[in-house]
Amino acid sequence: MTAPVLEVHLSDSNAADALHHDVRVGLSADPKWLPPRWFYDARGSELFEEITALPEYYPTRTERELLRRSVRQIAARAAVDTLVELGSGSSEKTRLLLDAFAATGSLQRYVPLDVSESALRGAMAAVAREYPALAVHGVVGDFTEHLELLPASQGGRRMVAFLGGTIGNLLPVERAGFFAALRAALDPGELMLLGAGLVTDPAVMVPAYDDAAGVTAEFNRNVLRVLNRELGSDFDVDAFDHVAAWNAPQGRIEMRLRARHAMTVRLPAVNMTVHYAEGEQMRTEVSTKFQRTELEAELAEAGFADQTCWTDCNDRFALVLAEAA
Repeated sequence: MTAPVLEVHLSDSNAADALHHDVRVGLSADPKWLPPRWFYDARGSELFEEITALPEYYPTRTERELLRRSVRQIAARAAVDTLVELGSGSSEKTRLLLDAFAATGSLQRYVPLDVSESALRGAMAAVAREYPALAVHGVVGDFTEHLELLPASQGGRRMVAFLGGTIGNLLPVERAGFFAALRAALDPGELMLLGAGLVTDPAVMVPAYDDAAGVTAEFNRNVLRVLNRELGSDFDVDAFDHVAAWNAPQGRIEMRLRARHAMTVRLPAVNMTVHYAEGEQMRTEVSTKFQRTELEAELAEAGFADQTCWTDCNDRFALVLAEAA
């Protein structure tokens, strides 16, 4: 077994600088917003794992079953020597991919990229134990910034897996930038496997982000606890209500935090004082749900061709295998 290799392109100071920047920009905007990446401290990650097991939250189990049903076809069509995974993903989805690709006989290396060094080290160690014939090369980085630093193929070709519907968390301009950056990082003939939520009945979509048990509400408010801890701010976490709404013109679920009363919040670490009016809403996440034709058009515009799409029986989720032209 070859010892795993780890490259680190992010540090604690990078993360602090990014948080300070996002807070300054987002809380100065009208309407206010925060990017969803700050949900995921240790507590936020635990809450999200709880969300994925809730009866209302269909995306995770739908993608998992779709992947289970189609992964052998995907592996046979791809025939890659290097599998890159953006974001830690669930261990089950990772192993579905590794098992199917290893069975083709071509897979030589697994390259996970994640912002969390500790999470990545744990995932790498587990994969190295379970797949001793596979080289493991981890990259601590941000998929919005460090795609060009992914290790090159070793004589074959790579497939980059970006699952979980995370692509929907990017705004249109961010999404176009991501697709363009990924295409630029790939050689012609290399592949992307994308998991994306599809537009379905709002009566199904909205409860997935506003569950009856209130877990998603706690997850949403947790971002304020992160700011209190990291920036010394004085948000009254319980003074904000969780809101989830379907924005039909934009084709996305929006999660927001709504102030129950007028308040002033101080954020000493970024030298800011922020005022909230009663009922004012701050956007904390978007989750775009795609029409298949729109998604395929965005990929084609970025330079991805030969697209193959698999969907579940209810057309709620899609896996798209696309080749860099």
